[in-house]
Formats: sequence, C-alpha cells, structure tokens
Amino acid sequence: MTMIDYADDVIAAQPMGYWTDLAARAIIGALRGQLAVEQLTQPHWWTLNHVSGSPGSWTRTTLAQRLDEFAEEGTDFGAVFDDLTDRDWLRVDGSDGTLALTDEGEAGRLRAHERNAKAHGRMREGVPTADYVATVNVLRRMVANLDGRTDLP
Repeated sequence: MTMIDYADDVIAAQPMGYWTDLAARAIIGALRGQLAVEQLTQPHWWTLNHVSGSPGSWTRTTLAQRLDEFAEEGTDFGAVFDDLTDRDWLRVDGSDGTLALTDEGEAGRLRAHERNAKAHGRMREGVPTADYVATVNVLRRMVANLDGRTDLP
C-alpha cells in the first residue's frame, strides 16, 4: 500500500491518541486473525508462550496473575486453561500443580508462532529496524511521561 507524504509540521500536529489507537487495532486485529486459524485467542497464545518459555514455573494461579495485566477486563483464564487442557495442549505436571505443554500444545504453539511471524513481517514491511526501535522507545517515553509502566512485557 502506498502512503501520501506530508510535511513534517503537518505530521507533528497529528493526534497521537488517534494514531496509536488505529495502529493498535490494526496490529492486534492482524495477530488475532492469525491466531483464530488455530482457534486461539490472545490469552491462549500468552499461556502457551509463558508455559513454553519457563517450563515448570507456572501454576494456574501464578500464570493467571501474571497474564491478567495484559488481558482485557473480565478475561477468564480458568476457561482458557481448561480449553487448552481439553484440547490436550496443556497438562498439570506433578503434585506442585505446575503447567506443561504437551507435544500437541508445542506443535500448535509453533504453528501459531509462524502465523504471527508472517503478520509481524507484513506490519514491518518498509520499516527499518532503527525506525521500529525508535518508535517503540518514543512510545515508551510518552508512557513514562504519563507515569505508566515502561518495562518490556
């Protein structure tokens, strides 16, 4: 898609809230569309990645507490965990209640990862890495200026 070029002063006068909201909806929509192919939601995706990334570290309670900060209000992580367990993608290991991915769960996570990578690649077409990094850091600075959380997820 081509973009119209505007003068810097015109761009500088643009409302940041409008553009960040528009970008968030487009990016999240593209990612959710790719996850839906695997019948996953973002909370499913977060669950799979956290359990895969730190095996033996998460119980249902601790993972729900961790993921709650990213979720929309009212997200039922118990239902997400139950759904992944019913699919045989997630299991409870040992007496300590830690969560683990099954082979099917890891395979599904990897398929979803490939789909998300394609969406990220499309989003970043024509955007040099330095510009991407600068954009994230500018947004982090704006969040910090408004007393928000700026550490990486």
